[in-house]
Order: sequence, then C-alpha cells, then structure tokens
Amino acid sequence: MELLIARCAGLDVHQATVVATVRTPDDRGGRRRVTETFGTMTPDLLALREWLQAYGVTHVALESTGVYWKPVYYVLEDAFTLLLINMQDLKRVPGRKTDVRDSEWLAQLLECGLPKPSFVPPPAIRCWQPWTRFRGSIASARSASWRKPGPT
Repeated sequence: MELLIARCAGLDVHQATVVATVRTPDDRGGRRRVTETFGTMTPDLLALREWLQAYGVTHVALESTGVYWKPVYYVLEDAFTLLLINMQDLKRVPGRKTDVRDSEWLAQLLECGLPKPSFVPPPAIRCWQPWTRFRGSIASARSASWRKPGPT
C-alpha cells in the first residue's frame, strides 16, 4: 500500500496511560517503529508531545475512548494534525489484543491515510458548548415549572 504520511504516530488512550507508537522512515528505505508508554497527567502529556516532536511527527491518530482522549487531544492539537478515530469502526479486525498492537495498528493505518476521523469542534466553538448546554437545562427546568399538573 502507498504511504501518504512519512512521520506519524498512533496513540492508544486509557484512563491512566497512553501507549504511543511512532512510524518513521529508516536508513534502509523501510519503516522504523518505536513504542513508548506515558502517563495521563499534564507533565506526562507534555513529555509525550516533546517525544513526538523529537521524531518529527506531523500526524497523530488517537482512539476516542470515553472522555479520556480529551486531555491528550487538547495538549497535542496545536502541534500536530490530529485525527480522532472511533475504535468501534476498527475493532472488527481480529488479531489485536494489546495496547501496543492497537497503537502500532493505528499508526500503520494513518501512514496509509485510511482512518476516517471524527469531528472535533475547534476551540472557539468548544468554549461555548458548556454555556449552550447550561442554557438548555435552564430552559427545560423553566418549562417544567410552567406545566400544569396532570390528572390524579
């Protein structure tokens, strides 16, 4: 398969750890694969960012597991082209059982340009989301208080 992205990474994100695999060209014309595990606290995520930059990574694919992807995404979004991947679309493929294999597989798919990313609103829109949700909950509570009680 044709390689579209020369320097990319796949991240398998969990509550306490992020397993990162970088794929880069090697000296013999092949591909080099390096895997490392990081924590999810801010200093750990900053170390992950520096580690990815040291390899010259331009694109990063990360899985969207619950809400655990959000801090990772927010720390990396201004330094890399990020693709948030819905793992439900990818879990149907057999043979991947470990976090390391998941991150390697995400990186391999990314270098071929195969994963379809999920939509993540830009920061200017994300800052308004809590206010919009809060407004909706107030409107719902207000309309509930105006309802007439039903027959008893």
